[in-house]
Amino acid sequence: MKTTSYYPVIMTGDVAGTAAFYVKHFRFESQFDAGWYVHLRSAEDRDVNLAIVQGDHETIPEEGRGRVAGLLINFEVKDVDAVHARVVAEGLPILRSLRDEDFGQRHFITRDPNGVLIDVITPIPPSPEFLALYAPGTVDA
Repeated sequence: MKTTSYYPVIMTGDVAGTAAFYVKHFRFESQFDAGWYVHLRSAEDRDVNLAIVQGDHETIPEEGRGRVAGLLINFEVKDVDAVHARVVAEGLPILRSLRDEDFGQRHFITRDPNGVLIDVITPIPPSPEFLALYAPGTVDA
């Protein structure tokens, strides 16, 4: 199977509100809006996409209907400190404070209106202990 695109789809009871959240706080733009389904694309990178769907819509198999649970979305950015300052100023909750991690990330975690965790990350050099866990050639050391 050759995949031509890959993106998460968040199931929710508030499609418009969820889409507005990602447009306002994470610079997405609406590419398609049917009311029950909205497809968003990053205003800064057309390869970054996200969709929102009404969790009880008929296109969702009955056994899978509902709302999202147990989801963490990662946004890798060039300047996590600038994004952190902006979302704090916008009043988003900070669930994990801005910090450096030995495994090679500077990041913080917030959430969307559905409880989806959003981990905003800038890669940093990992500690020697974690560097040894990466496959050869995957980390610039």
